[in-house]
Amino acid sequence: MRELVFLLEEHSARAMLESLLPRILSNDIQYRLIAFEGKQDLEKQLERRIRGYQNSLARFVILRDLDSHPDCRAVKKNLLGICRLSGKIQFCLVRIACTELETFYLADLAAVGMALQMSRLASHQNNRKFRSPDAIGNPSKELKLITGDRYQKVAGSREIGKYLQLDNARSASFRNLVTGVRRMETELLAIPV
Repeated sequence: MRELVFLLEEHSARAMLESLLPRILSNDIQYRLIAFEGKQDLEKQLERRIRGYQNSLARFVILRDLDSHPDCRAVKKNLLGICRLSGKIQFCLVRIACTELETFYLADLAAVGMALQMSRLASHQNNRKFRSPDAIGNPSKELKLITGDRYQKVAGSREIGKYLQLDNARSASFRNLVTGVRRMETELLAIPV
């Protein structure tokens, strides 16, 4: 079975991907979403989870927030090192959400507005800080502020994922995630079953 396994730092990422992935992936690709209890739990269990995964046609996508870490490349290098220890690095893709998952949402305020039924929210997209949301220091706080506390991490992520524009280029980390998932899908579809 061709399968993409997503190893996620948090439950809100799982909620967002539950509604986003059916819009990206072919019906010929199965996917599994495994949420951990934060980045330390993810890093602690990552090698064992990948190594022990029984499906030889599985590919792994690791998604983690950058949070306050100053160096995206160092975080990615560390995660790739863990993947290498599993013996399956060639089947792994690491993606970092700069700075948090909510950056993806701030890059697409029209999607947030539709999900939370706040039609005027999209008009803020041309404000300077929302044109380059990867640079916002505390995206979750900013999202709560702009939505008047209507955004709830898990439920909000599930709803927003339904509306995120797949070709949105305002967040490089979101674009890299979508591009990487599509590339892995293409690789999986090329494998004869």
